[in-house]
Amino acid sequence: MTDKKRPVYVQYVLGGLSGIGATCVVQPLDLVKTRMQISGMGGAAKEYNNTFDAIGKIIRREGLLAMYKGLSAAIMRQATYTTTRLGVYTSLNDTYKQKTNKAPNLLISMAMGMTAGAIGSFVGNPSELILIRMTADGRLPVAERRNYTGFFNALFRIAREEGVLSLWRGCVPTMGRAMVVNAAQLASYSQAKAYLVSSELMKEGIGLHFTASMFSGLITTAASLPVDIAKTRIQNMKVAPGAQPPYKSTIDVIVKVVRHEGLFALWKGFTAYYGRLGPHTVLTFIILEQLNGLYNKHVMGIEGSKSGL
Repeated sequence: MTDKKRPVYVQYVLGGLSGIGATCVVQPLDLVKTRMQISGMGGAAKEYNNTFDAIGKIIRREGLLAMYKGLSAAIMRQATYTTTRLGVYTSLNDTYKQKTNKAPNLLISMAMGMTAGAIGSFVGNPSELILIRMTADGRLPVAERRNYTGFFNALFRIAREEGVLSLWRGCVPTMGRAMVVNAAQLASYSQAKAYLVSSELMKEGIGLHFTASMFSGLITTAASLPVDIAKTRIQNMKVAPGAQPPYKSTIDVIVKVVRHEGLFALWKGFTAYYGRLGPHTVLTFIILEQLNGLYNKHVMGIEGSKSGL
């Protein structure tokens, strides 16, 4: 054993790296999810029948590389949002365990997840907004496209053309979504992992991390998709000077979607969303656990992942 104490910043760095690694794999599904969520907006005809129809049409119209449109913004989102949320959550989790000498229960895990999600989403909102716009741009008529060339081009153009505060447009629904996502994702992962170990169904290792994260991904998808649709539509809407915005709030989006498109439209893009969130959850947690194991072994001189999850 060693008396070395892990620096707090390590939790943040490893969290960010795990999110970036996962995003590089699942970015195409995030793009499809965004396109499906804004399809049929305002009662217009649906552009895609299902996830596979969307993938086929995007590739046919815009080319294969269009599936990775917005990757720079997606990476920056992970570098801000995921770095913060996982860093805050693991720090809170470790602090709780050290002070109480026991693992947090479900409600405490959810509270810590909501706190981490709210802070992380506020920090990452500009990246989130840019990601939504870049992934949605290809479906607009040529004359209406924003044609951002990359993350920083979008960042400076939005600040110059719409004002710096517009980078936090949709911040409230984004924070609301993040609180739901993180309460469900982080708490369900921690609780599933603890249950599987305490009941001796599984031992610490990649199999445990995979099983717990698959369960976490499914729970998170069902809980957060309606809020995610509201966030996507608010951040993607265009508002002319002096004009009334299409949506006023998260509740307004949800009410209008149900009225014009039906109740189940709130789970539009479920397959693409779970196809993105499920693998992203699995990869994020597995990469995070492995990075923690490597850090602990080669830097701290101890065995085990000790990820704070």
